[in-house]
Amino acid sequence: MRSIYNQGPVHYSFGPGLMTPAVKALIWINIGVFFITALSPQLLQSFSSLFGLTPDFVLTRLRIWQPFTYLFIHGGVGHILINMLILWMFGVQLERLWGTRFFIRYYFVAGVGAAIVTLVVSLLPFTFSAVTYTTITIGASGAIYGLLMAFALHYPETPILMFFLFPVPAKYFVMILGAIAFVSTPRMGGVAHITHLGGLLVGYVYLWRLGVTSTSRFKLDRLGILGDIKYRYIKWKMGRLRKRFDVYSGKDNPDWKNRIH
Repeated sequence: MRSIYNQGPVHYSFGPGLMTPAVKALIWINIGVFFITALSPQLLQSFSSLFGLTPDFVLTRLRIWQPFTYLFIHGGVGHILINMLILWMFGVQLERLWGTRFFIRYYFVAGVGAAIVTLVVSLLPFTFSAVTYTTITIGASGAIYGLLMAFALHYPETPILMFFLFPVPAKYFVMILGAIAFVSTPRMGGVAHITHLGGLLVGYVYLWRLGVTSTSRFKLDRLGILGDIKYRYIKWKMGRLRKRFDVYSGKDNPDWKNRIH
């Protein structure tokens, strides 16, 4: 839940409104896969083994599709509900800001990048790494955490209700989530904290490389030269029009016919 600022008191709005095309497609695909796997526990186990992310299987059996397919498998109603809720709440606004093409690209960069981070960490000489190496990771959380990072970079001061209880600026909200995931990683507890951290890290690095900060938009040359040309042309045109518009008292002013008003 995020707040919307007006001239008066703070108003709270649940979510950003109607779904955008990419967010809608992702939600429907996840729901569709969930209903298939929900038909029986054996089917969920088979899907998770084949399409979930298991570092051992990726590295030794070359199941190279798993860093992508694990994003679409969820283990329960609560699991998919919270992921899809966050995808709607934050993904819609980001897709409106970026456009559908870049939103999809970023979503999978963050999700697949989180899987790669999980693979790398699973090879480290730690106890929790050894567990990660043979554990199945499922769910869209890697990509979802990437979306949260992106939202915090674009709208750092926007309040988000932490645990639906009290408002916290987006930048601190993400910091808290990252700290929780970092502290919880050695204990695991059935939650893919490494993958969550991976989504935050990869999302931040990817957007940082594109020049995104709390006060800047994307570098236009990264979005294409046509976008740069269009932006400069509109800016020049608006500058010319601004010079021609003014407010005058009427015909008593001898210069009133010389401008549009």
